[in-house]
Amino acid sequence: MQRRIAQLPLHTGKAPPWLFRRMTKLAGAITMAIVDQFGPEEMLRRLSDPWWFQAFGCVLGFDWHSSGLTTVTCGALKEAAKRCGEDLGILVAGGKGATSRKTPQEIDQAADRYGISAGDQLIYASRMSAKVDSAAVQDGFSVYQHAFFFTPQGRWCVVQQGMDTRRGWARRYHWLAETVDDFVCEPHEAIRDLDAAAGSASAAASGERQLLLLNMVAEEAEDSRRASTALVREHPDWLREQIALATEGPTLFAPARHPVLKADVNWKRLEKIVTAAYEQQPADFETLLGMTGVGPAAVRSLALLAEVIFHAPLSHRDPAQPRPVIQGDGPDEASPTSDSRQWADYSYAHGGKDGTPFPVDRKTYDRNIFVLTDAVRKARIGQNEKMQALRRLAQLGRQ
Repeated sequence: MQRRIAQLPLHTGKAPPWLFRRMTKLAGAITMAIVDQFGPEEMLRRLSDPWWFQAFGCVLGFDWHSSGLTTVTCGALKEAAKRCGEDLGILVAGGKGATSRKTPQEIDQAADRYGISAGDQLIYASRMSAKVDSAAVQDGFSVYQHAFFFTPQGRWCVVQQGMDTRRGWARRYHWLAETVDDFVCEPHEAIRDLDAAAGSASAAASGERQLLLLNMVAEEAEDSRRASTALVREHPDWLREQIALATEGPTLFAPARHPVLKADVNWKRLEKIVTAAYEQQPADFETLLGMTGVGPAAVRSLALLAEVIFHAPLSHRDPAQPRPVIQGDGPDEASPTSDSRQWADYSYAHGGKDGTPFPVDRKTYDRNIFVLTDAVRKARIGQNEKMQALRRLAQLGRQ
């Protein structure tokens, strides 16, 4: 499993209709070109790379440094999938707000339409990736957008975004499932923060925020995951007694923050979840997390109780921060490349919605849509000259 994170300023607004129409056409043409040349799995790999995704959105003409780039780019790809159908090479489900909750239904419909045998597994992957970033990782960002990209062969990637309205930031989470080992233990093999503002990630993980942050998918939280699961396998009456003991106090020598406060554990809300979990006897934390009703409050309450009862330490490490390097680990494959190109440079392709670095050049945009669409069309009927010329041009650009 690869999971990466990008952090961006939270902006309002949307793409005007004239721009979104062009974004849809160009996003579709670029996707078909990549799928035809490298296969659909390569397109999923690129979407799961936050650096490439941001550059992609800049080429499409959206604001280079805006949270809206995520939702609009995903929306353009979904619209392209509707228009192109299976010719696009990948399928798209989900979206922003209420639309994101239709993801399982959309995956199921696509599975029926294209005869995808792994429909149930794809729905599970969508639900668990959303559950992890909304409940198991409590980093202050509330997930409001979930886009699920997949192929008829059952490959998938996720691009989802959360917002922190108090600080005015958005965080984008990327998942790629080529080798899924565990949804709830270090799914982020590589993390890169795309924020151009120096130190923002460090600031986000300090002070009060660091104390309240909960990362249940951290490697060092394995004991906490096991202990949380063990708690719900005990009889609810026993757990209620333990909660009463854990929330007693404060004493004369109480620390600045009591390990568990009554505000941390709402038994009336937790009792129903604990009773259901006790009846099901979840085998592991992933099963517990996947249960209906197990959300951020339940995960936090159980983790705090597990810390007090079983001395299972919590992880307060921000997932945007790299995990501690273990001696013998290989190099980080997600490290920045040696070239100095910035993803904002790609805004110079057609300009940006906000006028940075210049207003969108509609004439150039339309011409490029035609050239690329025509190249894809001709390549698919065996006339590869234009696509080969574009490839040679790209090679010259890298020299």
